[in-house]
Amino acid sequence: MGANTSQVSELFENQSLKALIGTQSISENNPFWNQLISFSFTSPTCSRGRDSSIKLQNNPRSGNFGALVRVFLGRTKELKISTECQDQLFIWQAHNALLLIRCLLKVFIREMSEEDLHLQFTYQERAPGCYDTCSEDLLEELICNLVHLIVEVPLLDITYGILFEAVTTLLVLFSYQLFHKEILRDGHIYRCLMSGRCLFLTSRLVKTLLYNFIRQEKCPPATHVLQPQSDGGGLLYGLASGVASGLWSVFTLGGAGSKSSLDQEHNPLPLSNQSLFLLLVLANLTDRPECPNPYRQAITCFKNTQDTSSIPSPQPHTFQINFNSLYTALCEQQCSDQATLLLYTLLHQNQNMRTYMLSRTDMENLVMPILEILYHVEERNSHHVYMALIILLILTEDDTFNRSVHEVMLKNITWYTERSLTEISLGSLLILVVIRTIQFNMTRTRDKYLHTNCLAALANMSAQFRYLHQYAAQRIISLFALLSKKHNKVLEQATQSLRGPLGTDDGATLPDYAQDLNVIEEVIRMMLEIINSCLCSSLHHNPNLVYALLYKRELFEQFRLHPSFQDIMQNLDTVIGFFNHRLEQAGADLSVERVLEVIRKGAVALPKDRLKKFPELKFKYVEEDQPEDFFIPYVWSLVFNSAVGLHWNPEGIELFGMDSS
Repeated sequence: MGANTSQVSELFENQSLKALIGTQSISENNPFWNQLISFSFTSPTCSRGRDSSIKLQNNPRSGNFGALVRVFLGRTKELKISTECQDQLFIWQAHNALLLIRCLLKVFIREMSEEDLHLQFTYQERAPGCYDTCSEDLLEELICNLVHLIVEVPLLDITYGILFEAVTTLLVLFSYQLFHKEILRDGHIYRCLMSGRCLFLTSRLVKTLLYNFIRQEKCPPATHVLQPQSDGGGLLYGLASGVASGLWSVFTLGGAGSKSSLDQEHNPLPLSNQSLFLLLVLANLTDRPECPNPYRQAITCFKNTQDTSSIPSPQPHTFQINFNSLYTALCEQQCSDQATLLLYTLLHQNQNMRTYMLSRTDMENLVMPILEILYHVEERNSHHVYMALIILLILTEDDTFNRSVHEVMLKNITWYTERSLTEISLGSLLILVVIRTIQFNMTRTRDKYLHTNCLAALANMSAQFRYLHQYAAQRIISLFALLSKKHNKVLEQATQSLRGPLGTDDGATLPDYAQDLNVIEEVIRMMLEIINSCLCSSLHHNPNLVYALLYKRELFEQFRLHPSFQDIMQNLDTVIGFFNHRLEQAGADLSVERVLEVIRKGAVALPKDRLKKFPELKFKYVEEDQPEDFFIPYVWSLVFNSAVGLHWNPEGIELFGMDSS
């Protein structure tokens, strides 16, 4: 046996692999297992390690896979004590056994049904006519042991590898979803985690995964891997290392082991990332009427450790966690889709966490990364942009947030490159970024859903606009100018199509123009309502908006008599007429400063009863009726692309198209 099996032609010459997947049963007490799991190899920490293309024709009748699982389970019973005693050998062997189990499971799940997978766990050699009444469900036993391991074993350098493997193995067990187009709502693995013996550990598992995310522990150096003893103590080590190195090459075709230092540079936080993926997978498992998702229940009801309330929670699976630490981690990690999705989940589903976030006095630490995602919309996938935008929409449902963002002053926003912003309020920056997103969508994707959510966020904020930066005010009016131009263009195209020669097919395109015109007019109407809301509620706080409105007043002429805009245009006409008159009285050739001074004084003098009252603009985010149709493919596309040390052949993926991954 060589130490590096990297050629396909050599794979089936590996004697250990032959024995493991062969027809000959190997007792779990056989020394073979000690030799097999005594190798020196750390868990792969790369996101895109190579995948084996070999079909491992494991013979379930041998019971060898089940024996390997029982060998691992035998070691997990003493794992916590071994950790306390710093018994690296014991932890090392348990880690290696689980690494082999995980790699085999990944291949089995790709190649066989869940029923056939169960056979790999359940087959035991028995005498004819004999039935073992004490036979346990080995698959459920493995799942429960993995959950116990994650919640019981402390995170130390020597346990980092096995904790990572436990989280990754649970992810792999759920990966059946990747190979089905329809959403899976049942199955043995599903039932084990949703209603089996693991159920009582739900809150502890969710809490542990969250703390793994919070702690952001880097992968330690390979101190947790047993090193060969000096002099003559390493004979068994050397033999076993050769066995395992060859085995690992079977699973990875030599792809992961040679790049460990590079992998750690690219993925320094494998346990944190993998824990977040598992948490999102668990949280998005489907509910059933008789079995609501306990992990989602835990996520929706956990409380702050600072909450001293003695009132018991009516929700099951509740627990307490440090909100400050969680908030800090969320602020720091928003560059990734998965962290943004977690933030969305907590904001939308956990009222305790939402209230806490909205009460923070450093909200800019959370909002700025979200704005940066939207600003770089060209570089982000559409789902990430949607999540960021919905987060803003949820935040803007709160009036206190809408007021406070205009009180936070920012300096030198380096990532905003269109214009130098030496000082601007968080609220004005938010408006700039959302308007830029709308403009990008108008010219590129033309996604009505994106438009709607952008405008809803601006509408929620509009009554609380305060001291808008002059550039933000200009961009609001510039967006209206762009919409006006687009409206005129589509109107002209529709008119020309009506004038087409008789007998031509030009009229067939009219419905498209009519639909486009309807969408544009809806957006124009919303923009007019946003401007009107600001003028009616906070005119005296926004001289820059009034200035921009007066400077471009001719834009609004064409909409004065339009039946869709007549009512809302009355207020804009009143404001424009009032301030225009005061400026004429002030004289000609006024400087910008003088014009703003006239506007400030006029804003105080304008009687409020001259402006017609409209219903307050309030939009609330509501999740779709079947959110799993969106979120489950989205979560698994993230796992597929970014999970650490896992790679699946794209050809077998059914859940989503490769263009959406």
